[in-house]
Amino acid sequence: MVEVFKTNVPHIIAADKLSSELLTHIPNSRISFDLEDCDRILRIENTHVNSLLVVSTLHKRGFSCEVLE
Repeated sequence: MVEVFKTNVPHIIAADKLSSELLTHIPNSRISFDLEDCDRILRIENTHVNSLLVVSTLHKRGFSCEVLE
């Protein structure tokens, strides 16, 4: 399963820190950011992705995040 999120993560340093934090919550995931995209895409690939956990983790760090449908 691949879940895709729209974020406002501004740079790779923040993306790397968020990726590391998300991996502690969702181990064995493939996590990537596409900061070149206008929606600053976050993609998470795993057998199960808890979207609410992802959104709340980014919100706690001061970033917007919503599931793209």
